[in-house]
Amino acid sequence: MRLLHLRPGPQQWGSSGSRHSLRDPWCRDGYLRPAHYDSIMSLDVEIPPPPELESIDPNEYEDAEVAGDEYHREDLEQFLREGAWADAFEAWAADAQVTREEWAVVLDLEMLEHFDFFWDDFADRVGYHAPGLPEDWKERSLHPELTSWSQVSSINAGLTELGQTTCDVLEADYIDWEADYEAPDDLPEF
Repeated sequence: MRLLHLRPGPQQWGSSGSRHSLRDPWCRDGYLRPAHYDSIMSLDVEIPPPPELESIDPNEYEDAEVAGDEYHREDLEQFLREGAWADAFEAWAADAQVTREEWAVVLDLEMLEHFDFFWDDFADRVGYHAPGLPEDWKERSLHPELTSWSQVSSINAGLTELGQTTCDVLEADYIDWEADYEAPDDLPEF
């Protein structure tokens, strides 16, 4: 049997094209849904405290190229404490693909402390860096409950999704400034 990663909702399309409720055991592509399907579609845990943002140049991250030098970290950290983190966490946890056991690993390894959020003035958006488990997790014996690549992938993907959800909440509900970046006058027109 194959476990499907589906988003919960009031109804799901059945394999015959007719609408079936989520209580129907057949999923859209004809696979039988496992009995514990609903238990893995949300993460019912306490909201952790927001990360404290450190003064790191985001360009030091392998996956970021940020123009400017004003990252608004103090403002973002204040927004996180004022409710953006709780709002984002609740939205993310509602359909998180992370199990309680995997979440316990995240907390035990204090991974949330390594989140970073910063303003990218050039792109006019909040950027982020999500913590992740390294490729050599097994050799380093990072955690006794960490036993498979599936768990590592789930944790890394889940933290990436939490980072993006947090950026979305910050941009939609908290940030009211605009980018200071002004493009040079001599850019070519396409």
